Amino acid sequence: MAAPAVEGAAVTALRSVLLRVRHAAERAGTRPERVRTVAVSKTKPDSLIRQVYDAGHRCFGENYVQEIVQKAPQLPEDIEWHFIGHLQSNKAKTLLGGVPNLALFEGVDNEKIANHLDRAVSNLGRNPLKVFVQVNTSGEASKSGIDPSGCIQLAEYVKLRCQNLDFSGLMTIGMPDYTSTPENFRINIIGHYFISSDEQTLSNCRVEVCKALGMAEDECELSMGMSGDFEQAIEMGSTNVRVGSTIFGPRDYSKKLPN
Repeated sequence: MAAPAVEGAAVTALRSVLLRVRHAAERAGTRPERVRTVAVSKTKPDSLIRQVYDAGHRCFGENYVQEIVQKAPQLPEDIEWHFIGHLQSNKAKTLLGGVPNLALFEGVDNEKIANHLDRAVSNLGRNPLKVFVQVNTSGEASKSGIDPSGCIQLAEYVKLRCQNLDFSGLMTIGMPDYTSTPENFRINIIGHYFISSDEQTLSNCRVEVCKALGMAEDECELSMGMSGDFEQAIEMGSTNVRVGSTIFGPRDYSKKLPN
């Protein structure tokens, strides 16, 4: 009888991450199945993604258009792809046309990209695309995202004006030293304006957005938390964490395709 195959490092790491996600959800009083783990595979080869897929994982994320449109056709159709981060508006058709199984776009940061995505979805005749509005909670010029003061207005625009988009939540990318500054995900809302606060969290943003849109809070996800901080993010209300290097190992950007 042949010996069983040795489990790859990425699969072992995935199992560890999923266990940590479960424990963090339990500490937060959240049902573990309500927290989605996106395995961010940018710069990683198809073969490594396939190992994680064969272990049962189905949700993967990419940050670069040319990379995801090259990978998606080579991998199983039941993968739920997420595109994460800023997208140039002229790449919307390329992204949606090249990735029919794009499940979620993280995230819309202005009305222009919302309009381009909405038009591309319509022209392709595909089902409405789920999207998150990306909020720049850290105020860093290098980060994409709508200023917090415009979050409600942009969410309203997507939900009410973009019939081919399905507004599904809010997304943020924290500061690199988030683990030492949990205030990074904390914001308080006064009317339609957000101010930094130690007492409130991004979940308060969801409360106010849902009030404005007439949505139930459990219909509006929170996407925050990456390899270095996903457990803390879950404890602060995240329902979607984006974990890359902890699963796949350090990234080799020399293999990055032009975007």
